[in-house]
Amino acid sequence: MRKLSIAVAVILASVVPAAAQIPQPTVLPAEKGPDFMSHYEFWLSAAALAIDNPKFSWDTHFGGAVDIADYVAGRVGIRIDYQAILGDELRAFDPNQGNYTLEANSSMRIGTNTEVVGIFHHVSRHLSDRAKTEPIAWNVAGVRILQRVSVAGTTIDADLEGGSVVQHSTVDYSWTGQLDLLITRPITPRVSAFVKGSGQLIGVDETVNHRSTLTGGLGEAGVRINGRGGAVELFAGFERRIDAYPTLLDSERWVLAGFRLLSR
Repeated sequence: MRKLSIAVAVILASVVPAAAQIPQPTVLPAEKGPDFMSHYEFWLSAAALAIDNPKFSWDTHFGGAVDIADYVAGRVGIRIDYQAILGDELRAFDPNQGNYTLEANSSMRIGTNTEVVGIFHHVSRHLSDRAKTEPIAWNVAGVRILQRVSVAGTTIDADLEGGSVVQHSTVDYSWTGQLDLLITRPITPRVSAFVKGSGQLIGVDETVNHRSTLTGGLGEAGVRINGRGGAVELFAGFERRIDAYPTLLDSERWVLAGFRLLSR
């Protein structure tokens, strides 16, 4: 685990340590035959942020993923996430952002441990209790490659994706790229330790805001406790988030700690 954790850190450092704190897509085994509503997962998370900026105190997420159909050679599904960011500018718990992520995807399995996925990804960002006259949103058409490797009881899941921004409002983005790594090691039948890392690149039109390629990243470590009907993850980490506030062109860094409730 120590060597694998170091490997994750090296990869992230090469990208510069945003990635939303939601479960990473992973490879799933094929069904025995074509099936409808073959898989689903839901999540609810909250992370406290340590940063000297009153716009950011908590990062929360609620969402899910559903495989609408598994056609053995692959699967087709959707992923949806709602993110609320809270600060303490106006009150102790001040929701100032509400961000929506919607995705449709379709995959092709290559062997038992690899999937190639076509994705269409929409992000829409909104302010809460603040004036916003211009829409802030973008659509990405791209490809995701999922890979799973098992080494001496440790599971490594990788998600490499990239795409072209085919439509955007207000933002200067032109393309996106991301690498996610999740390393999981069982401790007992119910408890696992995990290390998660993500690096992100966003290409921009340099003539709009006079800036170059944007970099962000997330690193987490924690434990997962499985119950009969679901699971909980307790984690801590750090993040460098690109354009953290919708109407500002600033990246922010913070340390975080929180929990994530998951369906099994």
